Amino acid sequence: MYPRDGDPPTPQGQLAGGSAQFTGRFERAIEVGQKELAVHPDVSFSYGNLALSYFYIDHFAEADGILRRAAERKMANPNHLLLRYEIAALQDDQGQMDQIAALAKGKQGAEHRVIHAESLFLARSGRLGAARELSNRAVDLAMQAGENETAASYRAARGFWEAIYGNAAEGKSSATAALKLSKGRDLEYASGLGLALSGDSTQAQALAGGLEKSFPEDTFVKFTYVPVLRAAAALGRAKPADIVRGLEVTLSYERAANGLNYVHFYLGGLHSAYVRGEAFIAARRYPEAAAEFQKILDHRGIVGLDPIGALAHLQLGKVFKLSGDKAKAKAAYEAFFALWKNADLDVRILKSAKADFSRL
Repeated sequence: MYPRDGDPPTPQGQLAGGSAQFTGRFERAIEVGQKELAVHPDVSFSYGNLALSYFYIDHFAEADGILRRAAERKMANPNHLLLRYEIAALQDDQGQMDQIAALAKGKQGAEHRVIHAESLFLARSGRLGAARELSNRAVDLAMQAGENETAASYRAARGFWEAIYGNAAEGKSSATAALKLSKGRDLEYASGLGLALSGDSTQAQALAGGLEKSFPEDTFVKFTYVPVLRAAAALGRAKPADIVRGLEVTLSYERAANGLNYVHFYLGGLHSAYVRGEAFIAARRYPEAAAEFQKILDHRGIVGLDPIGALAHLQLGKVFKLSGDKAKAKAAYEAFFALWKNADLDVRILKSAKADFSRL
């Protein structure tokens, strides 16, 4: 369909790089991206695509270097600012985060995306009051720009973090509000996660069935969205072994970029590993549970600023405590408390973690 190989951007190259990212073949995506950038140094997309591939394999310095080259050549775009913010946040560089937020202020297409990333960072750090305020601001700005689905995605992300922190009413409310604002494949998945973890398994299962019917050949839907939604909805209701079996299909593309963590970073990836880890805990298969939560910690670029990046430490603490390894449990809890050092003191999950830690 696209026979020309000289007009930037080269469609073959962009498609090859994107498909490699979406299937987790990031080394291949980097190879393609480097070639594209060498041939078309004046195409903004070439910089962003290559930087994303480095980011997903935790090569943050290389990703940041590519984005700085784009800025020097006046090739930066709003998504570049967002990715730079993600990198700074994962490296806990508050000065750089503040600088990028200031650069994004007033920029169409950039401001609300960076503000949403700020809200995710705050939520991931347990500062839920401030996270909610910024989330509302991001939603308002996106709505003012006429980006209803983007605004809905921000609400869905909030529904997820409220639910996973144990705030079921808030999680269900935000997820439901997101679905009233807009519809879409990624949005319905994110909202479904919030509903499933809030205890509304019926609605989560309905969303999974709807996605399966509407997108029967979609890679994300078949190998991530539907099985993860069904597994999350089944936690505490089905046999843990059945949940684990239902998630086997997700292993094919588990470490790939999907619609929630590609470009706009509405949430992150590896929710399948988190849910699988929960099922292993329920089955008392503690070594396997620990491996799932460690997987999340070992792939920071895929997880991004998703709250599970912090909660994986807490889950490891629980797993090691249950398996009798007090030294490892203590270290995992302390890693969680370090990330939540400025957290709101009334967050339920923090109170529970402190109580568990005191009993070690």
